[in-house]
Amino acid sequence: MESKQKIEALRIGLREHNYNYYVLDTPTISDYDFDMQLKELQDLEEKHPEFYDATSPSLRVGGMVTKNFKTIVHDSRMYSLDNSYSKEDLEEWEKRIQRNLGDVPVAFTCELKYDGASISITYENGQLVRALTRGDGFQGDDVTNNIKTIKSIPLQLKGDYPPKFDIRGEIVLPFEGFAKMNAERIENGEDPYMNPRNTASGSLKLQDSALVAQRPLECLLYGIVGEKTGIESQFQMLEKARVWGFKVPTVAQLCKSTDEVMAFVEYWDIHRHELPYETDGVVIKVNSLQYQEELGYTSKSPRWAMAYKFKAEQVATLLNEITYQVGRTGAITPVANLVPVLLAGTTVKRASLHNADQIAKFDIREGDTVFVEKGGEIIPKIVGVDFAQRPSNSVPTKYIDHCPECNAELERAEGDAKHFCPNFYGCPPQITGRIQHYISRKAMDIEGLGGETVALLYKEQLIKNYADLYTLTKEQVMPLERMAGKSAENLVNGVKASVSIPFERVLFALGIRFVGETVAKKLAKAYKNIDALKVASVEELVKVDEIGERIANSVVEFFQNETNQETIERLKSYGVQFELSADKLENQTEELKGQIFVVSGVFEKVSRDELKKLIEDNGGKVGSSVSSKTTFLVAGDKMGPSKRTKAESLGVAIISEDEFLALLAS
Repeated sequence: MESKQKIEALRIGLREHNYNYYVLDTPTISDYDFDMQLKELQDLEEKHPEFYDATSPSLRVGGMVTKNFKTIVHDSRMYSLDNSYSKEDLEEWEKRIQRNLGDVPVAFTCELKYDGASISITYENGQLVRALTRGDGFQGDDVTNNIKTIKSIPLQLKGDYPPKFDIRGEIVLPFEGFAKMNAERIENGEDPYMNPRNTASGSLKLQDSALVAQRPLECLLYGIVGEKTGIESQFQMLEKARVWGFKVPTVAQLCKSTDEVMAFVEYWDIHRHELPYETDGVVIKVNSLQYQEELGYTSKSPRWAMAYKFKAEQVATLLNEITYQVGRTGAITPVANLVPVLLAGTTVKRASLHNADQIAKFDIREGDTVFVEKGGEIIPKIVGVDFAQRPSNSVPTKYIDHCPECNAELERAEGDAKHFCPNFYGCPPQITGRIQHYISRKAMDIEGLGGETVALLYKEQLIKNYADLYTLTKEQVMPLERMAGKSAENLVNGVKASVSIPFERVLFALGIRFVGETVAKKLAKAYKNIDALKVASVEELVKVDEIGERIANSVVEFFQNETNQETIERLKSYGVQFELSADKLENQTEELKGQIFVVSGVFEKVSRDELKKLIEDNGGKVGSSVSSKTTFLVAGDKMGPSKRTKAESLGVAIISEDEFLALLAS
C-alpha cells in the first residue's frame, strides 16, 4: 500500500510541475529535481505494474511504435475557415451576421492564428483517450501515442470539466526549439528542416513516439466541441480550458466592434514577430455560443468565424518556362516554372497561372521577372510582372490550342475560364488522374497505393481504368520500381479491402464531373443504389435537394457512356458496394419528405446533431436559417430570438422537441 501511495503522490506532484513549467511557464522546481522525481516514479512503476495508469507523467517519454496510423471519423467535423484580407471584408461579414441574427449587439473574440498542425483531442472523465489529426475534416489519423509525449497537453484534467468533449488546437514548434533542432542536424551533417510548421506536422506521423518526445513541440488550444459543456461564450471557453490545465494563449481579446477587431489585427501584424511561434493572421469568432449555433455552417466553413490573413510575403524571381498540366477532368492548368526562390520558409520552383485570362491580364511571358507570393501563405501564385526587367526580345505568351499529352484540339465553353481536353477516355493524364482520384483518401482510401504507383501501373499497361486494380496480383506488381514483396502484398490487400467502402464514397470515387462528396451523399441517399441512379433522367435528378441541371446532365452523360457502364459492371463483380448498407437503410423513411426543418437551441432528450439526423433519416431537410420555405422551427432551450421573430413574421410553425418527436412517432 505504501508503494501505491508513493506512486500516486509522485504522479500528482509531477503533473503539477509539468503544468507550471510547460503551461504557465513558471517552474517551481529545478530540472534536476524534476528528473530525479520522474526517475523514482519510473522505477516504482516498473516494480509495480499492477498500479499502471494511462495518464502517468512517466508516459511522456514515449517509446510506443505505431506502424500504421488508423483513420478514425471525427465525432464532430473539423471545418476550415473563410479568409479575409481587409477591413471591408470584415465589415461585409459582420453585415451578414447581423442580417441572420437581427438587430442584436454582437461581440467578437479575437485570437491569433498559429501556423502549425491541427489536432482534435478527446477527453472522457478528465482523461485523454484519443488524439486525431485534422485529416480531411471528416476523419483523421489516430496519433494518440505521439500526442501524449507533448508536455503542454494534460493527460489528466483539473477542476470542473465536462464528462466528455473534444478540444481543438494547433501543434506548433517554437522558433527557439526549431533553431536548436537544426543546429544539431547541421552538426551531424544532415540537411536542416525548412520551416517549423512542416516539421511540427511531420512530427505527428513519426512511427516512434520516443522521437516525438525529443522534439520541443507545444499545443495551443482554441476550441471545445461537445454537448452540455456549461460554456456560453468563446471567451469563457478559453478561460475554462486554461483552468482545466490546457495551454491557451493569453493574447485573446473580446471586441465589441469591427474597429476594435481591426485595432487588434493591426497591433499583431506589427508585433507578431516578437512571438515565440509562427502566426499568419487573426481568427475572429462571434463570442456567444448561442449566436454561433444560430448562424450555423456552410458546407465548408462556420458562418460565425473568419480568419484575417496578414499580408503575404512577396519575392521576385525569373520565370523560365510556362508548361501545361492536364487534370483528371481534362482541365488545362498553365504552370510557371521559376528560378527557385525562398518564400515564407519553403523553396518555390513552380506557381499556378490558373488560366489563359490570368496570363493575359498580367501579360506574363517567359523570361519575365515576376512577383510571387503565397495565396493564404500556402499556394504560390504570381501577382505581377516587373516590366522594367523585361528582355527586349520578349514575345507575348500564346496559349496552347492542343493538348500537350494527347494532341487533341482543346475546347473552351462560353463563360468557362479554363480550356479542356475533350479526349476524356484516351488522354493518359485524365485516365491516371481518375484512378488516382478513385484510390484517394476521401474516396476508396486504398492503403499501399499512391499516385506515383498508379502512373507506373498505367505506364506498364497493367491497368487502364480503376476496375483493373481488382485484377492485380502480387506477382504482377513486384517487378515495379521500388516495389518489394511486402509492398506488393500491401497493395493487393489494400485493393481487396476497398470493397467494404460504403456506396456514397464509391459514388464520389467514380469521378463523375461536378459530383463531389456532398453531392454523392445526396444522390446515394435519394436513389439508394447504382441501378436506380443510372436510369434517372435529368428531370428526375434536379428534384433531388441541391442538384442543379449542370450536375444532372453530367450524371446522365456519365451513365450513358458504354465504357462507364462496363466498368461499373466489372466493379460490381469484384464486390464493390453499389447500394446503401442495411445499417444506412435501417430506420430510414420518407415520412418527412418535402418538409424543411430549422433546429435551434439546446435539447434534453436528444442532442442537436441526433435531432438533425432524425430529420434527414426520415426524408426531411435541415435548413440553416428560417425562410418562407421552412416548414417547422424546432425550438430548444436558449433559442436565438431572431429565429423566433422571423418564424413568427413568416407564419412558420414553431414546435418543441417533444412535439417533433411526437410528429415523427405519428
